[in-house]
Amino acid sequence: MNSTLSSGSLHTRSLDRKTLLRHRQNMQLQPSDREWVRVDLHRGSIHVHDKLTSPSYPRPVLCTIDTTAEAAGDTSPTLYVQLHGDAVRRLGQDERPLQIQNDFLFKLGFKDPWRVQEEGMNTEIGSLLRFYAGKPHSIESSERVQLSGTYNVRKGKLLLPVNRWTRRQVILCGTCLIVSSVKDSHMGKMHILPLIGGKVEEVKKHSHSLSFSSAGPQSQTYYVSFDSFTEHLRWHRHAAKMVSQRINSVDLSCCSLEQLPPNLFYSQDLTHLNLKHNFLPTDHRLHQFSRLRSLNLSNNQLGQFPMAICDISTLTEVNLSCNYLTNVDQAVGSMTNLQTFLLDGNCLSELPSELGSLQRLGYLGLSFNQFTHVPQVLERLTSMERLCMAGNSLDTLVLQSFRLLRFKHVDLRYPDLLRHVTQLDVRDNGLEELDASLFPHLEVLHCERNHIVTLKAKGSMLKAVYAQNNGRLGTARSHHVSSNLTPLSLSHPLSFCRNRMEAVPEWLCEIKKLEVLDLSHNLVTELPARLLCSSSLRKLSAGHNHLQKLPERIERPLLEVLDVQHNQLAELPCNLFLKSDSLRCLNASANKLEHLPPSSLSEESNSILQELYLTNNRLTDKCVSLLTGHAHLRVLHMAYNYLHTFPASKMAKLEELEEVDLSGNRLKTVPTTIMNCRRMHTLIAHSNTIEVFPEVMQLMEMKCVDLSCNELSEISLPEILPPKLQELDLSGNPRLNLDHKTLEQLNNIRCFRIDPPPTFSTNEASGGPAVWSHGYTEASGVKNKLCVAALSVNSFCGSREALYGVFDGDRNVEVPYLLQCTMNDVLAEELHKTKSEEDYMTNTFLVMQRKLGTAGQKLGGSAALCHIRHDPTDPGGCFTLTAANVGKCQAILCRDGKPLPLSLLHNVGLEEEYRRIRQHNAIITEDNKVNGVTDSTRIMGYSFLYPAVIPRPYVCTVTLTPQDEFFILGSRGLWDAVSPSEAVEAVRNVPDGLAAAKKLCTLAQGYGCTDSLCAVVVQLSVSEDCCCCRDHHQPPPSPVLGGYPSSGGSSIKERPTGDGSLPVPPSSCSEISSEISTSEMSSEVGSTASSDEPPQSSELPARGCCALHPACLTGSFQRQLSSATFSSALSDNGLDSEDEEPIAGVFSNGSRVEVEADIHCLRVEASLSSSGRERLLAPPPPPPPCTPEPLEEGVELTLGEVDMREDREEGWSVGCGRPGDDGKAMGKRRGNGSVAPQEKSHNLIEVAADVPSKKGGGYFTAPAQPDPDDQFIIPPELVEEVKEIMKQHQQKTHPKIPIVENRYRVFGLAE
Repeated sequence: MNSTLSSGSLHTRSLDRKTLLRHRQNMQLQPSDREWVRVDLHRGSIHVHDKLTSPSYPRPVLCTIDTTAEAAGDTSPTLYVQLHGDAVRRLGQDERPLQIQNDFLFKLGFKDPWRVQEEGMNTEIGSLLRFYAGKPHSIESSERVQLSGTYNVRKGKLLLPVNRWTRRQVILCGTCLIVSSVKDSHMGKMHILPLIGGKVEEVKKHSHSLSFSSAGPQSQTYYVSFDSFTEHLRWHRHAAKMVSQRINSVDLSCCSLEQLPPNLFYSQDLTHLNLKHNFLPTDHRLHQFSRLRSLNLSNNQLGQFPMAICDISTLTEVNLSCNYLTNVDQAVGSMTNLQTFLLDGNCLSELPSELGSLQRLGYLGLSFNQFTHVPQVLERLTSMERLCMAGNSLDTLVLQSFRLLRFKHVDLRYPDLLRHVTQLDVRDNGLEELDASLFPHLEVLHCERNHIVTLKAKGSMLKAVYAQNNGRLGTARSHHVSSNLTPLSLSHPLSFCRNRMEAVPEWLCEIKKLEVLDLSHNLVTELPARLLCSSSLRKLSAGHNHLQKLPERIERPLLEVLDVQHNQLAELPCNLFLKSDSLRCLNASANKLEHLPPSSLSEESNSILQELYLTNNRLTDKCVSLLTGHAHLRVLHMAYNYLHTFPASKMAKLEELEEVDLSGNRLKTVPTTIMNCRRMHTLIAHSNTIEVFPEVMQLMEMKCVDLSCNELSEISLPEILPPKLQELDLSGNPRLNLDHKTLEQLNNIRCFRIDPPPTFSTNEASGGPAVWSHGYTEASGVKNKLCVAALSVNSFCGSREALYGVFDGDRNVEVPYLLQCTMNDVLAEELHKTKSEEDYMTNTFLVMQRKLGTAGQKLGGSAALCHIRHDPTDPGGCFTLTAANVGKCQAILCRDGKPLPLSLLHNVGLEEEYRRIRQHNAIITEDNKVNGVTDSTRIMGYSFLYPAVIPRPYVCTVTLTPQDEFFILGSRGLWDAVSPSEAVEAVRNVPDGLAAAKKLCTLAQGYGCTDSLCAVVVQLSVSEDCCCCRDHHQPPPSPVLGGYPSSGGSSIKERPTGDGSLPVPPSSCSEISSEISTSEMSSEVGSTASSDEPPQSSELPARGCCALHPACLTGSFQRQLSSATFSSALSDNGLDSEDEEPIAGVFSNGSRVEVEADIHCLRVEASLSSSGRERLLAPPPPPPPCTPEPLEEGVELTLGEVDMREDREEGWSVGCGRPGDDGKAMGKRRGNGSVAPQEKSHNLIEVAADVPSKKGGGYFTAPAQPDPDDQFIIPPELVEEVKEIMKQHQQKTHPKIPIVENRYRVFGLAE
């Protein structure tokens, strides 16, 4: 019987599932519907969601531009629209849904009406714009408005027998509990119980019951018994919040309210009411809140001034911003207690004279309205302290009209006072000269982002001056020196950064209370002699100037932070550490320092220095001994100096070290005494020549280890890794071999990088040289949170395209990860729809906005994409590079050694962007952020800021030329710390992309960047004809002319080698993580499945150039059968003892291993006879009894460049390079950018065995080590034929080299 019931229930569930699937199919647009829509641009489709279905599957509704909401919602006449998953608005009966949808897409950035029509038919648009049939039920917002239900209620004490449980209607709204009788579905007498200051408790003797008690001596108690435990918890949670409040406040913001809840008016004791971000019209019942003190009605749909608030005499704060108000009513004069009145973001052009009667008004917000002059009524506001009129249309400012005002803070930013003024804000005005001496009591001056050349101020009362980002400021004068210039906040109180100051005024030294001084990014050549004698200065920023020396006079200053990076300092003052007892942080990176000053004159030192940044100097090993005096050092950055050794005895004395960066030096080892640094959590030492892996894995606090681009051959690990280890980078170590046990141990690290298996680029596989190669790196910020991501696709949509990208989520990880995983697929789809670079790049970003889904509603991120493309319809054409960006990720191209910007930063500083966001009533805060969220006006995500912030990118297309050396993509943190010109200069001579990217991120960290960093460096090799080919070279014929077509079988490709004249191999590294599936890994590291297309013909062309031309793709290589035997280091059959699959590229047949070799690009001009061709293509004879059975098919092995010389300094004779590079000395390229001599042998079996095998656990097996007795066997009847081929080839290229040597050299043969 049980089995019968079970089968019946299963059948029922299957029917329900089928019904659901059929229901979802019915929700999709049918092909006939799509055809109907595409006939006319005025037609379209909207997707209407059911308000009760969760999850809601939309049903398509066909309509036209003229279809109204009443007609579109036939069965449910009320339609609602929701933007970016936020508030839901009711559509008027005359509103047209399709027109609303089209307008939304046009404002988002789409330009083509046909594309807008197609996007409207996509159901994914629901994350941005969604229609509902009826108002959707949101549990969260509805509970905030009110809770209601019919429950058993008892009044008074439970012990009294006269009180009985009765069914009652119970409502929790505002600050009250409302209990009423239920008679014939109508509410009877109501009982109001104020809960502020009261109690809500659980009733232990009754399940699911709560007691509600009011405050005061005459308190009352109601007991409510709920029907379920879920309802009990929900009521308890909301009531507990209510009774715990100290003030009578209600927050109903963002609840999609179209009118005030009727039960809210029973809360007569309300003092604070927040109703912002709703759809409320003017409500005449607001005067019922007679005790209200604070009212927020911003971002609603008032349309006209709410007269009802004028009758609330207790109001002290009113916010009516962003309500499309055109005037303020005269009745405003009756609100005599009003102190704060915010009217920002409306359409006001004048104020009523009655406003002058508000004698207590101290803060008036009039920013971003339409005022053309300062209203005269302000002269009567005697208590006014703060006036904000930013973003108006003030052409002239008559200061005489302010002579009687007592303002303390004036904000006049963005226009198209005054003896009482203490704070003046004139940012973003385009001022060329500012005389602030008119304000004798001025304490704080903001004049950033202008064009000021001369600044004058009376300094007797000055406390803070902000004058950065003027660009032309050369003189700062003060009539009277201030004695109390102290910081008002954590920002710089005296800032002149990013100007053109050549000299620092001497009067700064006389300011007795100056604590923070910022002079960075100027043209200062010398600091005042007494500046470092200040008894109050705690932080001095003088980086990015032309300083050649610092003042020698140092008298026990209180200086804690000294930043002098990017100057021309050859030395630091000899007594800097001796006299600066308070110095905690010194940044002297990017100078010309050759030695350091001593920390003490004896063995004992009083230094408290904790952070020392000396990156990119000229320091040698002699400086290391001087570091031991800083026993409290926690952070040490000495990257890119001239260090050869770091003595172990010196490291042993720095026991408090936590972070060390020694990258880009010439170190061969990391001192073993690093084990004394028990607090060490970060070790970065890439781009050295380290051969021995340090024992840092025994430090339990270790989080990040970067030893990439070194000469490691093996690593030794303890049995238990540090529990906090999150990043381990071992890429760029070409000799590194990791065994199976080590890989399994490292499998659980969040970010583990090693080199992918050696492969050719797609261009090389097709017979042509590599046009591009790349390297990238990612680095976490101070919170060990990786909020950046890189995208690298060397062969994108074919052999003639590549795609690279950088994504920065600022403080979120979701958006960069989604962009990295999805954006390349979106671009591939867009390429099929349009060939215009601007169109397909723009549409990629816009489509990606909806694919972000709910993550893009409240989160955002910057993005930069670079697409290399060759027009397939123009074989002789050039490569083009198309770059697109939003936010602060940028790309630059190095052309002739100079940076060429490919990106544009969209912010309110651009006139076009400023006008656009002002059209949409956006507010720009003092820190230049749109609505206080982001300072980028075009960025991915943040859809709740639409239409002020959109994802439409800036697109730039350039034609690549031989003068283009490389291009760089970087995240926000990189470009904030490293300028484009410095970035180009830093990596121009680094031949490897990975090492170049590493260097950029290391420089940024050495300059003080603490954010997540990401850099992608793509090196280019474009010839004169834009094709990277030379006409005087013919494509090399294959040794085998005919026969076996290329299949999608396994291919093992050899890593190309050489210097700058040869194709540079990709330097991208593989990230192995337990979260990545096996299929993803095979795609990431290089699956053995070949992606090359089979040749179109078996005949060789008479002449060809490169992979770009169709003639070169025909018959460029053929497959040759061969066989080999060797003993696997893992097992005798090519399988690891724990593997379920053989090693990729190696086919097991007992103890014999079959290899399929693919040999191409051999520049041989020889024709074989038909008999010889038949002999080569014939299957080999049966092997001797001592050998296993011969292979039927083998592994395809590709040789793009074949070494035909025994002398390694003679270079390679086969391959394509830049013109004029023939005969150059070449060698094997290392991962760190250096060039090493070639190995003595290049055995094909080694290459085949190095291909890692997929494992079900998500990692790769270790490379199989070949046995010295392994042999590559050529059948005896083919030996003479191969000799003849090689002889002809040698006569053509190297007639002096013996045939026998080269035969073994190329094929790795053993007789």
